[in-house]
Amino acid sequence: MKKYFFCLLCASMLLPIQSAYGYHKKDKDKRHEETYMTRLPEPDLLAPKTKGEDLVAPIEEVRRHDLKWGNHKYGIDVSRYQNQIDWDAVAKDPNAKYAYLKATEGAGLVDKTYAYNLSEARRVGIKVGCYHFFSPTAPIEDQFKNLISTVDLSTQDLIPIIDVENRGRGSLDEFCNRLRKFLIDVENHYKVKPIIYTSSHFYNKHLRGKFTEYKYMIARYHDEEPVLADNIQFVMWQFTSEGRISGIKGPVDRSKFMDGYSMTDILIR
Repeated sequence: MKKYFFCLLCASMLLPIQSAYGYHKKDKDKRHEETYMTRLPEPDLLAPKTKGEDLVAPIEEVRRHDLKWGNHKYGIDVSRYQNQIDWDAVAKDPNAKYAYLKATEGAGLVDKTYAYNLSEARRVGIKVGCYHFFSPTAPIEDQFKNLISTVDLSTQDLIPIIDVENRGRGSLDEFCNRLRKFLIDVENHYKVKPIIYTSSHFYNKHLRGKFTEYKYMIARYHDEEPVLADNIQFVMWQFTSEGRISGIKGPVDRSKFMDGYSMTDILIR
């Protein structure tokens, strides 16, 4: 009898656990892409840390960048993680001459601050563009529809960016084929070749020699410039995710034009 009641007690304890697990799995499957994407920080561009290398540039490094290159070469990229931005204050900051706004992600996510940021940035006269966070798993057709139904390029000043940070679990060839199809679809629709945004680590490991006809924004959070394995030139360098800009509470991604490049290289013709 004692053994019987002990078995019943164990079974009753396991039922809530199994039920919770089943609900969690079902909920996870239903949210699919959002669950996958929210695991990633934004931007998820940090290479494995090497000895003696700081991955996030401290404020002192940002100031060294300001002294070395001058304010006229700087821009920012923002998303919902910056919350509501005071764009009047941003416009007065000499380190924010252009702004890239997150518009879409994967097959169905639209950044909730995109419309506000677009309207306000244009109102205060900042050159503005958008970016799409590319998913290695979501269907290409769905991602393309998500982007073009959200972004009207006639409201943009800058060439759109495709944010490439994760290759998923498939083969590299499969990933590159999917990415190339998406890039071509975007170019055919908007009549402009998009810019690719990725880290120096990701480029050197997965993309080197494969998309050399595209312009790049390269992320490396360090005082030294990124070095790409095939020595291709890149237009912009995102050098920190811990920047400080007037009108934005908290950290923000900052970038600069590389030598020989300027705003004209990213403007929509």
